[in-house]
Amino acid sequence: MNLQGQDWNSVSAAVSTVKKHDAGSNKARAGNPNAVKLDAETEDFHHEQVSSELKKQIQQARLAKKLSQAQLAQMINEKPQVINEYEAGKAIPNPQILGKLSRALGVTLRKNPGKK
Repeated sequence: MNLQGQDWNSVSAAVSTVKKHDAGSNKARAGNPNAVKLDAETEDFHHEQVSSELKKQIQQARLAKKLSQAQLAQMINEKPQVINEYEAGKAIPNPQILGKLSRALGVTLRKNPGKK
């Protein structure tokens, strides 16, 4: 399109705009049932972490065998950070890792020591 010889008023008249319903507004979506469900949501979405009893069990068994966290990690082919997270209570319990720790330390470790 060549606009050199044309008047800008005639060019802008050819452009049309359309107002979209609720576009760019910050109105609350009271009519949207999904938004209402999300607002009413009260469920807690936290991951289960290592219990204080389990982390004490791991640490006491490791110290009884006179192992460092790095040595224990090497025995079970995991990173030292994994052992650190379990003993700090920050890890999400993994049954496979708990099994490896049980065999390496010679103790029975359960996710919930109080339950059978």
